[in-house]
Amino acid sequence: MGKLVVMLKATPPKRVPNLSRRTREHLLPHEVDLMMKAARGNGRHGHRNSTLILLAYRHGLRVSELVALRWEQVDFSGGTIYINRLKHGVCSIHPLRGLELRSLRQLQREYPNSPYLFRSERGAALASATARGIIEQAGKLAGLPFPVHPHMLRHACGFYLAANGHDTRAIQAYLGHKNIHAYGAIYRISARAI
Repeated sequence: MGKLVVMLKATPPKRVPNLSRRTREHLLPHEVDLMMKAARGNGRHGHRNSTLILLAYRHGLRVSELVALRWEQVDFSGGTIYINRLKHGVCSIHPLRGLELRSLRQLQREYPNSPYLFRSERGAALASATARGIIEQAGKLAGLPFPVHPHMLRHACGFYLAANGHDTRAIQAYLGHKNIHAYGAIYRISARAI
């Protein structure tokens, strides 16, 4: 006689609320520095991974915008980068500072003949999931006491700008928001608190 197998419908695990995982949704500048240092010292793609974190932070990039960056968007002589915003955002040109320019030049030497800034082993654009993993792993390697996700770097950019006296409209333009209602209130509050 055959065995009767009863299939039970598995209930998906409950999602843990963000507030119970971490007390804030942005990173502080020294935490970003720790992550970049940890990424730089980890594996053969350390410089690429560190530069990925640097650009995500300095330009408030979503992970999908980050992995889509192409060399044709970088103007080394003018020291600028064209940021193509997704999710109906406003595209803009951002300045590149010394550390970014040096990191990008080294990255270009390490990965020649690739149209993408951040390329995979196969020469294609780095997958969004891979970039997420790089950022999450850098947070763990840096010893941060909470799990890190890529959007925390985007929020860190906005909080940094607010803390340094930039007005809400300037932050809106820099991050490519068409509508600043939600983020504007958060960044205004943080600027007063700091």
